[in-house]
Amino acid sequence: MSDLPRPIRTFGRIKSRAIKTRQAGLLETLLPRITVPEAPFDPRDLGHDVGEVWLEIGFGGGEHMAGRAVRRPDVLLLGAEPFLNGVASALRHVEENHLGNVRLHAGDARDLMARLPDSSLDRAFVLFPDPWPKVRHHKRRLVGADFIAKAARTLKSGGQLLFATDWEDYANWTLSRFLASPEFRWTAQSADDWRRAPADHVATRYEAKRLGDCAPLWLTFERR
Repeated sequence: MSDLPRPIRTFGRIKSRAIKTRQAGLLETLLPRITVPEAPFDPRDLGHDVGEVWLEIGFGGGEHMAGRAVRRPDVLLLGAEPFLNGVASALRHVEENHLGNVRLHAGDARDLMARLPDSSLDRAFVLFPDPWPKVRHHKRRLVGADFIAKAARTLKSGGQLLFATDWEDYANWTLSRFLASPEFRWTAQSADDWRRAPADHVATRYEAKRLGDCAPLWLTFERR
């Protein structure tokens, strides 16, 4: 038993308020149809003719992921989110927009990434993850050596990961760790590159709330 891999621990809420009847129905009917396989898989074998594969790591209520999928029907959007209410919300967006290019994992993104082949992703998004601002909770932050290694393995050469946060300390934390990795380079050429959202960004209600201690910061890292 000691040789078995330890399950990934997801911190934070898994479910809060009661899920609305319609969304609860989608969890039973739609989610099983668009859930990614539980075993290792190639995204391009999921039945969608795609040019690229993108992954949103912690998609919240699914607004950004769905908006991307609407704009780019040629892209397969993979999304992972452990918060069940967020999954239910995302399913509503998928149904209302008739999205055939979205596949979901109702769980920790690191579990999903472990199932993907090497160099299978063109882009990845980590948008406003839980900052765990207290020092004693920093170990709970998503960004760390293990996560960066998973991102390096799954992103193609030239593939990009966009990280956004409205907590200055988490931005500095993330920047220092990616800069320490020989697998990535920071793409910023001027201050506007981290102060302004990318031109193709899809804003969300959470982003507009400005719950952090600074204006949103946008860090783009490219796989070498």
